[in-house]
Amino acid sequence: MTSLSKPVQTPPAGHPVYSQTLPCETRTAGHGRRLIRDALGSWHLDDLADSAELIITELVANAARHTPCRSIRLLVRRPSEARVHIGVVDRAPSRLPVFSPTGADDERGRGLVLIDALAERWGYTLLGSHPQRGFWGKEIWAELKAAL
Repeated sequence: MTSLSKPVQTPPAGHPVYSQTLPCETRTAGHGRRLIRDALGSWHLDDLADSAELIITELVANAARHTPCRSIRLLVRRPSEARVHIGVVDRAPSRLPVFSPTGADDERGRGLVLIDALAERWGYTLLGSHPQRGFWGKEIWAELKAAL
């Protein structure tokens, strides 16, 4: 039997990632809003729910409208105590988000403007890589700042 003269320190596990893979359809936004509410409730960050629900709704709508994907992955994670990360992963890396201001009468094209107004920051991350095939997908994401 061995004994340790110094206690072993284990790193904290951190916060879990909440995710679901669902059809790439606008109605998936309802599942995304429930996922957001569940995750934020478990972290006692209910005050972010309204903004987070609008963000996930817009991200899902953009994926359904602008990609040929059959399914998307919804992600909610907390990379730090002060941030909540909301993302949608699809398999259309060539279809990147384009931020363009809209006119007062435009009925579409306001999703990224809304996300930009609500989020602390937002962007996209290309996923995977292969020398011949390139990237296999992307995550469009937004982060909210939690009031501590």
